[in-house]
Amino acid sequence: MENATQELEREEVTATPGSTARLIREVKTRTRKRFSSEEKIRIVLEGFRKEIPVSELCRKENISSCLYYSWLKDFMEAGKARLKGDTVRNATKSEVRELHEENDRLKMALAERVLEAELLKKSLRGSL
Repeated sequence: MENATQELEREEVTATPGSTARLIREVKTRTRKRFSSEEKIRIVLEGFRKEIPVSELCRKENISSCLYYSWLKDFMEAGKARLKGDTVRNATKSEVRELHEENDRLKMALAERVLEAELLKKSLRGSL
């Protein structure tokens, strides 16, 4: 929070209409807390337990109930997709590199075969 405030202090803010609102918006944007996926899951699961009301949980975590229900919806949709088997695994860098290398090898082999076929055609035309 200090870095964002210091950064804003260094910037020159002119006294124009709306500059205060702009400054407040910039401070809020730069100091907004970002939740990791693990934190979101923890909060959603805590809401599932129903030990405390969602409104109290949101107050405790300092989030809006709208944000909580958005995370809950995303959580449920991801669970449904996983149970349906609609999973797509992302390739690792090494897998992508290997696939690129194999693709290059196959392209070279194809190019060699095409050249051989062209040379064979030319030699057959020449012998007729």
